Amino acid sequence: MAPNDSAETIGEATSTVVGRRKTARYIVPVAVAGVAAATIGLVPALASSGDPDLPKISAQELIEKIAASDEEQLSGTFKISTDLGLPLDGLAGSLVPGGGGEGKDGGAAAPQDKLMELTSGTHTLRVAADGPERQKLSVLGDASEYSVIHNQGEVWAYDSKSDEVYHAEAPEGRDGGEHAEKAPKGTEGAAATPKDFAEKALAAAGDTTSVTVDGTAQVAGRDAYQLLIKPKQSGSTIGSVRIAVDAENGVPLKFTLSAASGGKAVVDAGFTKVDFAKPAASTFVFTPPKGAKVTEADELETGKDERGAAQKALPGQLAELDGLAGEGGFNVIGKGWTSIAEIKSPGGKGLPEAGSGDMPAEAQGFLDALGDKVTGEFGSGTVFKTRLVNALLTDDGSVYVGAVTKDALVRAADAAAK
Repeated sequence: MAPNDSAETIGEATSTVVGRRKTARYIVPVAVAGVAAATIGLVPALASSGDPDLPKISAQELIEKIAASDEEQLSGTFKISTDLGLPLDGLAGSLVPGGGGEGKDGGAAAPQDKLMELTSGTHTLRVAADGPERQKLSVLGDASEYSVIHNQGEVWAYDSKSDEVYHAEAPEGRDGGEHAEKAPKGTEGAAATPKDFAEKALAAAGDTTSVTVDGTAQVAGRDAYQLLIKPKQSGSTIGSVRIAVDAENGVPLKFTLSAASGGKAVVDAGFTKVDFAKPAASTFVFTPPKGAKVTEADELETGKDERGAAQKALPGQLAELDGLAGEGGFNVIGKGWTSIAEIKSPGGKGLPEAGSGDMPAEAQGFLDALGDKVTGEFGSGTVFKTRLVNALLTDDGSVYVGAVTKDALVRAADAAAK
């Protein structure tokens, strides 16, 4: 870190990035609900063609460059690859609300359901933006395409595979006008593009974090600086966060989060093509195809769709959990990269014991394959692991979860038991 890049000044700069609710958040048309806002990272997927020779810049200056970025027009293609290390393909999506297979709540075209698929595997996306009033995000499949279009107060989503359409008012504050108070619930708060991930990662910078400039790179044919963020604390499963920042305009072009255990990074989001020219107006025009099934967002919210009415996006559920903190719901142990959420389950019951008859043998075997049995002063329990987020479920029903190692979870449970 450069001499003038103290933890205090870095913290001030990063709070500027996150705190400025400016039009720089134009890239995400609606919430990519549950793309694991605090739990997934990104693997380097974009080829570099040599390191460009750029003027020296400090970490603080580079963060301020991101904050000052005011590009409101762009189009391009980027890839997201996610590897949480779960034993079954697609299990990541089934662990989060709205992420499980056919018959999803709200219909096949609902953004909070469809975009959960980004939490596993590799996906190619196209993005276009023309200021705060027009954006489009498309997920490209082998023989299909899923698109979300925001155009002056309206949000349309279309799944060509199922021929279903979702329609809603624009998310709150997107236009700042008459639609500002009519946003569908659960449509804000999750990340989708390199810029969104970068802002969330920078929010964690502080006295527990090392922030440096680690060389340069070329991303999507553009010169970029590489901002490297690493935990100073031991016990975190996060190894580092690397953000490639456009040297000219400060737009994050690639975001990489690597696990402390090494190997392939957990997730990768980066542009393969990008153009900062104004997209054609026709890009944001959408008319439902003839014969397509159209679902209105207010139908879900008023209970006309009984499954959709019950479904809530992950950010909303996390907000509810946050309201329970300090009231017997959950407490946060520690700080920074090694913070752990302690959750007390209702009734104080954990998983049924093997052979108790309360759980089928097949289900018990599945859980045993996912978790490791542990013991400590707290008693006994099972640790369920991914490459980034681990959770300890004790036999008395307490849950300890965080981006920390198994040993850190056991220590937290032991401390809570004293």
